[in-house]
Amino acid sequence: MTQGLPHPLLQALVGDEEVGALFSNEAELAAMLRVEAALAEAEAGAGLISHEAARRIAESCRSFRPDWEKLASGLSRDGVIIPELVRQLRVAVGEDHAGAVHLGATSQDIIDTALVLRLKSAIEILGRRLSRLIQSLAAVRARDGSLRLIAHTRMQQALPFTAADKIETWIAPLERHREALQAFAPRLLVLQLGGPIGTRGELKGHGDAVAGAMAEILELGVAASWHSQRDRIGEFAALLSLLTGTLGKMGQDIALMAQNEVGEVRLAGGGGSSAMPHKANPVQAEILVSLARFNAGLLGTLHQALVHENERSGAAWTLEWMVLPQMAVSAGAALNRAIALVEALTITGRQSG
Repeated sequence: MTQGLPHPLLQALVGDEEVGALFSNEAELAAMLRVEAALAEAEAGAGLISHEAARRIAESCRSFRPDWEKLASGLSRDGVIIPELVRQLRVAVGEDHAGAVHLGATSQDIIDTALVLRLKSAIEILGRRLSRLIQSLAAVRARDGSLRLIAHTRMQQALPFTAADKIETWIAPLERHREALQAFAPRLLVLQLGGPIGTRGELKGHGDAVAGAMAEILELGVAASWHSQRDRIGEFAALLSLLTGTLGKMGQDIALMAQNEVGEVRLAGGGGSSAMPHKANPVQAEILVSLARFNAGLLGTLHQALVHENERSGAAWTLEWMVLPQMAVSAGAALNRAIALVEALTITGRQSG
């Protein structure tokens, strides 16, 4: 139930409200209720529960008002929120159809599928921003690309080249990240339905049919249960880290180019100093470096969550909840910062030497 990064004031610098909202309590609950409603509809289609029960569950999911304090207490007690959520939802559904709620599913089915629903939105946001950033860089290249710069290798002056050559080193990996994200999305955005131990055995031979119907309702892909197989999540986190790393490299380059003694770029609206009013600090570029290093560190922690004991690990799963939202928020923030940086950027070229 994590929302973005800690420290509310710091959000203005390194946060992202749009991506962070996907990991809010309200967004997670709404996604879990969508999954419960889809499960009931699919099970009614397979004859496991009545259509009347499915309708009642869907109505209750739409109008559900949680007791947040009891949900939090349940999460603290059980390690997952679903047992308390199902208890409250069964009360809302009513005694006649309470037994049809959550039939044959396990907590992980609901939580993982709800996560995937929100990651689908996150991928759409990141992809849209990535395309805008690439377009903005291409516009700078078209405007300033013929200007002369000096290439640097190992922080030393090397040989002359153009601004277009420099910008290409930023655009090319971003285009690869966009392609990788688009190619990977179908493998990540898949339903989770396995039941208590991942075999769908509690669905009385209808497991695959229910999973297929749920996936269609939720507009997700179909996959075998992946309860303890977290490679999809690990690969997505790696893509987030690669993206922020590329943006951090661009930010580092621009910060160096903006140094007074170099003066190869000019940044509109640079950051001010409390003691030195003549300064225009490259804040946006610096934040890209910070977010790159932050996500690189978190990636190693997220990959620790690949280690599940047998068919489910409470420890690994909790670790994933703690880390993945922060990585997604950081990637979203980095893209926003990069867009602002590039749209304020003018390459002035080599002034001397």
